[in-house]
Amino acid sequence: MLQVSVLKEHTAAVLAGLAKRNYKTAEADVQAILALDQRRKDLQTAHDQAQAEANELARQIGGLMKAGNKAEADTLKARTAELKQQNKAHAEELTEVEKELQQTLYKLPNVPHSSVPAGRSADDNEVVREVGTKPELPADAKPHWDLIEQYDIIDFALGNKITGAGFPVYKGQGARLQRALINFFLDEARAAGYTEIQPPILVNEASGYGTGQLPDKEGQMYHSTADDLYLIPTAEVPITNLYRDEIIAPEQLPIRNAGYTPCFRREAGSWGAHVRGLNRLHQFDKVEIVQITQPEQSYAALEGMVAHIEGLLQKLELPYRVLRLCGGDMGFTSALTFDLEVWSAAQQRWLEVSSASNFETYQANRLKLRYRTENNKTQLLHTLNGSALALPRIVAALLENNQTPEGIRLPAVLHSYCGFSQIG
Repeated sequence: MLQVSVLKEHTAAVLAGLAKRNYKTAEADVQAILALDQRRKDLQTAHDQAQAEANELARQIGGLMKAGNKAEADTLKARTAELKQQNKAHAEELTEVEKELQQTLYKLPNVPHSSVPAGRSADDNEVVREVGTKPELPADAKPHWDLIEQYDIIDFALGNKITGAGFPVYKGQGARLQRALINFFLDEARAAGYTEIQPPILVNEASGYGTGQLPDKEGQMYHSTADDLYLIPTAEVPITNLYRDEIIAPEQLPIRNAGYTPCFRREAGSWGAHVRGLNRLHQFDKVEIVQITQPEQSYAALEGMVAHIEGLLQKLELPYRVLRLCGGDMGFTSALTFDLEVWSAAQQRWLEVSSASNFETYQANRLKLRYRTENNKTQLLHTLNGSALALPRIVAALLENNQTPEGIRLPAVLHSYCGFSQIG
């Protein structure tokens, strides 16, 4: 979440940034936060003053009692009782004000980086670069949902039978391709200097708030109400929360972690070609890379993460493009996001396979994730993450772009991981 000090000292800049997101109630929310913060300070001051007076009266009462001046001591005792009631009222109101302040802060999204273009939707995103040659398929080329049925590698009907729509069953070469891609992505992350993490896939409410999924995406997460735990929408949540409430030693920075997890998202969208097959699922596999850095290094780290993801796509021989997201299409917690999309030759459209984001101090402020500077002061760190990579649309593009009359040719980098070079 945003820091109150930033809202106070840079109000105009914050409002200008939130305007890029088309955030309608920005000014009202910021003013409400500043008013609540001032009320919090006033209550704390009144509480501290009353407590100081009560402590002084207690000292005086002791002296009066020793001197046998009971009447005056009783007068001071009465005043002490009044102060005690005042402090109780102050404490109760302070608790409510702090709670309201926190909830109002949770409502505010992150302020976009200066390089983020204005815009309202994905149509306004900026194409940074396009790499690779789009394959030309014959007229009878099939979309991936027909190919997976032809080669019997993924079964949506079985998934629907045992769970529901959006939970596919991978079979035979389809299951082996999934495992191959996961291992390939993890090996590449390790070679790039990331430490592999295998985190839990259920998280508590504090973890959801820590990385910003709560309260923003509460309706999109699967919630086990009996235990008050949430199925993760991405490995970002547990891996970043490893460092919640931590003060990191400078020599440990940057922290670079990678982890594979299944991911769970309730919002699967309406039926249609744009969400058909593997295009959008309730459960899918993904390898996530996460970095925690000092603020002055975070944007260089983001560039490095994007370059790493591009390297994966190049090795998979998939044409792709990099987009800088506009204010209206960015995630709630992000300051700057690059999306990477691969070309789906049979569908004749771009499919998003990765987002790489710098959250600056937004998550760290929620997480209380800090480091000690050279002058021994604590300062918030910057957090970043990226999909490296999400599997479903990668598989869709691999199947569609590489289909031949003899079968589906796989890129050379996957042959040793799969144990085969072709599906079919």
